[in-house]
Amino acid sequence: MFYVTGDTHMPYDISKLNTKRFPEQKSLHKDDYLIICGDFGGVWEENSRSDLYWLKWLESKRFTTLFVDGNHENFDLLNALPVEDWNGGKIHRVRESVLHLMRGQVFNINGYRFFSMGGGASGDKEYRTEGISWWEQEMPCPDEYNEAWGNLEKAGFRVDYVITHTAPISIIKQFRVREDELPLNDFLEKVMRRTEYKKWYFGHVHEDLDIDDKHAMIYERVLPML
Repeated sequence: MFYVTGDTHMPYDISKLNTKRFPEQKSLHKDDYLIICGDFGGVWEENSRSDLYWLKWLESKRFTTLFVDGNHENFDLLNALPVEDWNGGKIHRVRESVLHLMRGQVFNINGYRFFSMGGGASGDKEYRTEGISWWEQEMPCPDEYNEAWGNLEKAGFRVDYVITHTAPISIIKQFRVREDELPLNDFLEKVMRRTEYKKWYFGHVHEDLDIDDKHAMIYERVLPML
C-alpha cells in the first residue's frame, strides 16, 4: 500500500500522521509506504532533541516514510548524508525506514514507478538567515534538471506516479507565482507535457484540492494513492 500527504514541517504538521487522523496505518507493515510531498523538516538542526524525538517516532511506525525535499529543509545536513542506490534511484537514508527520495530519480517500488523531484522557492526568505533557516540549494541546479530528464528518458517517459513539492506553472499559477521558482515550475511543465503518468501529487501551497483527475494538491489529507 502507498499513502501520500503534504508538508510536515516537523514538528508543526506531523500530527496528521498519528493513529487518530491516519487510522489505516494500524494494518500496515514496513513494506507499505507513506510519502511526504516536501517540507519534511525532520533534518533541521544537528543533534537537536526535537529532530531526534520525531525521527524516532517515525521510525517506530509500522510503515516506511519516504519524502521529497521542499524549500524548508536544512540542505547542508541533508546533503551530507551518504547517497545510496535504492529501488533504481538515489536516496539519503535518514533512518532505517525514513528515506529522502533525491531529485530527479525514478524508483520502482513494489512494481510501481515513481518520479521524484523536490525543490521550491521560499516566499519568506527575507526573514530567514542563510545557512541557518534558509539554503540556496532549495532550488535545483542544472545538473539535477539534466539528471531528472535523463532518468525520465531512460524510463521511456512513462511512470505511475509523480511526487513533487511545487507544481507545473500551468497549475501553480492558479495559486501563487514566485519569480525565483519559475525555472522549476517551467521544468515541471515540460515533464507534465512529455511524460505519461497516472497521478501527480504535490504540496507547498498548504491547501487540499483535487485539481483534476490526475493532479492533487495536498496538505492535511493523508490519501491512499490511486
